[in-house]
This record gives sequence, C-alpha cells and structure tokens, in this order.
Amino acid sequence: MYIGLGNIPLDAAALHAVIRLTNDKIIMNTVPYFINGSEYHSKSTRRLDIYNPALGKVIRQVAAASREDVDAAVKAALAAFPAWAATPPAKRAQVMFKFLHLINQSLNEFAQIVSEEHGKTIDDAIGSISRGIEVIEYCCGIPSHLKSDFTANVAGNVDAYNIRQPLGVCAGITPFNFPAMVPMWMFPVAISCGNTFVLKPSEKVPSASLFMARKLKEAGLPDGVFNVVVGDKEAVDAVLEHPDIQAVSFVGSTSIGQYIYQKGSQHNKRVQALCGAKNHMIVMPDADMEQATDALIGAAYGSAGERCMAISVAVAVGDEVADDLIARLTPRVKNLKVGAFDCSGIEMGPVVSKQSYDKINGYIETGLKEGAKLVVDGRGIKIDGYESGYFIGGCLFDRVSPDMTIYKEEIFGPVLSVVRVKDYETALKLVNDHEYGNGTAIFTRDGDTARHFSMNAKIGMVGINVPIPVPVAYHSFGGWKRSIFGGFAIHGAEGVRFYTKLKTITARWPSGIRSGSQFNFKRGSDA
Repeated sequence: MYIGLGNIPLDAAALHAVIRLTNDKIIMNTVPYFINGSEYHSKSTRRLDIYNPALGKVIRQVAAASREDVDAAVKAALAAFPAWAATPPAKRAQVMFKFLHLINQSLNEFAQIVSEEHGKTIDDAIGSISRGIEVIEYCCGIPSHLKSDFTANVAGNVDAYNIRQPLGVCAGITPFNFPAMVPMWMFPVAISCGNTFVLKPSEKVPSASLFMARKLKEAGLPDGVFNVVVGDKEAVDAVLEHPDIQAVSFVGSTSIGQYIYQKGSQHNKRVQALCGAKNHMIVMPDADMEQATDALIGAAYGSAGERCMAISVAVAVGDEVADDLIARLTPRVKNLKVGAFDCSGIEMGPVVSKQSYDKINGYIETGLKEGAKLVVDGRGIKIDGYESGYFIGGCLFDRVSPDMTIYKEEIFGPVLSVVRVKDYETALKLVNDHEYGNGTAIFTRDGDTARHFSMNAKIGMVGINVPIPVPVAYHSFGGWKRSIFGGFAIHGAEGVRFYTKLKTITARWPSGIRSGSQFNFKRGSDA
C-alpha cells in the first residue's frame, strides 16, 4: 500500500509502527512533485514540514516550490494541451471511468493517506473522498454536459449555434481540510472539458494529490495533462502571475481568497475563489429536537469543525428551545470520543496543526472574556500515546451574542455557539446580516416557514432539516457575499461553464452547390 512516504511502500500497520518507533527521532522522507507524468524533485533548498497532527510530530518534508518549479509544471501542461483539447470528449470520459474504478478500488488506502496527514477519522476521510467521487462520476458524462444550443434559420438561410471550448492550462489551489475532496471538485471537471491542470495542494497535506496523480496516469491520462507542485506563497504567486495559466480555482480562507481573486484578475485570469463561512442553523419551536441535536453533533463537530460548511452557530428561537437544546447537546458533546485516526471507535480527531490548535484555544478564551457561557470545555484533553497531538474536545457555548468575536469570526474548530432569539424574523435577520453567506439550515415541521426561509435567506446553499446542504455533484457548490469571489460556483453545470469559454457561430452557406438531390460523394474523395 502506498501511503506517501517518497517511494516507500507500507501497509497501515507498518505505517503506524514507523511513526511510533521513530517518535523521538523522525526519519525524514521528502515528498516529490508530479510533473509531465512522473515524479519531479525540486532543486529548492527550502523545506516545509509535514506533520501527523495526532502525534504533533514531523513525519516527512516537501520542498517549497520555486517559480522555476511552477514554470516546469505549466510548460508540461501547455505542451500537452493541444492534443488533449482535440481528444473527443467520449475518450476523455473513458479516462474518467478508469480513474473512478481505480479510486473506488483503493478507497481504504486513500483514506489512510488523508487521515495520516490531516488527522480526521477514517470514516470521515472515506466520506469526504466519496463526495469527490461523485464529481468524477459526473465527469464520466462529459459528452452530454458539453452539448450546446442550435437555432435553425435565425434569418434567411442563416443558422446559429453555440459551442464550449476548453480554456487551456488551469490551476487549482486547495486547502488542508479536504486533501482529496476539494481537488476532486476541480481537476476532473477541468480535464474532462479538455483543459490541462496544475494543482497546488496545501503544503500540510500533499500526499493525497500525489496519490491521485499516479492513479490518473494509471487510468491512461496523457503525460502533462495533470501536474502537482507543492509550496507556499511563492508558488501561489507564481501561479497567479504566470502568463500561460488561463484560470485559477481556489478554496480557503476569505483573506487569501480575496487576494487570489484580485491578483489573478489583475493578470487577466478567470478566477473562482470559494472562501470562509459562519454557518447558522435555526431551530424553530416546532422542530424535531432529537433530529436537530443529532444534526448539530455531526455538523458542528465532524472533521473537528474544520470545514467551510460546518454549523458553528445554532440559533434557538425562544428560551425554551434553547434550554432544551443545551440540555440535549451537553452530554453528547462531553461524550464525544476523541483520538488518533487509527484508534477504534473515534468520532473526532485532532485539528491539523499547532497553529490551528493555538488559534482555536485563543477564540475560546476570547469567548469567555466577552461573556459567553462555556457549557462544555474541551480544552486540555490528552490522549494516551499521543500526548503531543493537537487534540481539542468538543466545546459548547451558550448565550452568545452577535457582537462577540466567536460569533462574528470563523473559528474553524470544534466549537458550537448557541444564540438565543425571540422569533423567526430575528433569526433570519441574523443570517442575512452576517458578512459570510456560504451555507445555512433551518429545522422546522412547518412548510410555510421553511419555504419563506429558503426564498429569503441571503445564502448560497440552504438546508431544510438538512444541516450541511452540500449539493450533489450534478448541482453546483458556492456561497454568497464574502464567501465567494469571482461569481463562479464549483462543480456541476457551473463548473463546466467555468472551465470552458463560449463561442457562438452564425453560418450561412452559399447556394448553387447542389445538383438536384444527388451529391455523388465517393469514398476517399475530399467532397
């Protein structure tokens, strides 16, 4: 089983042994890039550490890509583009079918790779990969998705029709929290549409991208169509400024997304930047409280809260609802099973890094100072054998108000805030007044309330008795307000539109060529 340690093949048990036995003295392995169909070793002397967050230890390193490394990847993609763009969509779909089969065949192996570098549980990793697989399945139907319009006789003997053509070299800049899923929301659509691709994954979790690169090659993707480089801001700026990159897709924080949108646009690139969130779930007095509680446990604490669609604010309509919700949530949050991904029965793993760990703990302290009531305090948790890991247990705040920092800012950790409001109108106003507009949900049995909310919430994705309304692959994912820059949602029909350019053709053919009804075409002729 390949788990990302350079060229060293290990199964899961051997991986665990390597990490534990080298706990005091880690043997460094350097992760390569993938350019033009093979491993590529950068000459960069800058090294970035890759951690196992459950151990709090460096397990390998990767070279920080230079501008020369990015240029090498772009040159390979540019050289591969003409032949790939000319490949019939049905043949591109055949590569996607094979890639789909290979990913499904190696799902458990793939999940191990994701969990080891990110820290999420195996079940969480498998679930996230499955949502990426949905996009690959969608791309297997790319011939249908590229079909366009034809209008006959728009004027005398004049026809008009549209076609969608690939852009050229596209790039993706992806976050740490979904090392497999988010890249799979980008590159399958891009390459199925006939583009070539350069992926710059988070330097914290690069091995999943390299695993996918190898599987794409095994699936028959031509060399140069998909390339991976790993780096930090230098690599990002090289992508944004490179004259041969036509489009950039990004998922991450709002501050970085705004920078990428502005800088990419300045360099005449098409940019989609999906950014931060502060997702509210409204709980109405008529809601099924058991269902709402279950939903909040999964939506707030799944993946340790490190996802842009996590519910971080529960808006309880009325004090009775709030009291009931707090009473139901408290024991569930206290009893969350926290541990390393390779331990059995675990519901929540560590957060990804010491930086994230410190930031989340800082938000908890700020919440206390500003007057919120910390009902469940998950700080200070220690796991036997993983004492240096970045573990934070589930945290639950009550009596949070909209002026508090923990309400306004994205925490990106296992922290749920309960806000009490007097009525539905106040709850809706909270949702609409927040600067972020990624996702929201309402739990109610009343169809009129649900319909009003779905029509009037100024949010890109709305769930009705569904806590995390991530669209299936044949719909598109995207928020509103400061949760998105560039206007293009990701995957589905919007993804196809983003990775293609529209061409409209108006045609009139001269008369007088026909001879009766006989064209007399002959085999091998140029007629």
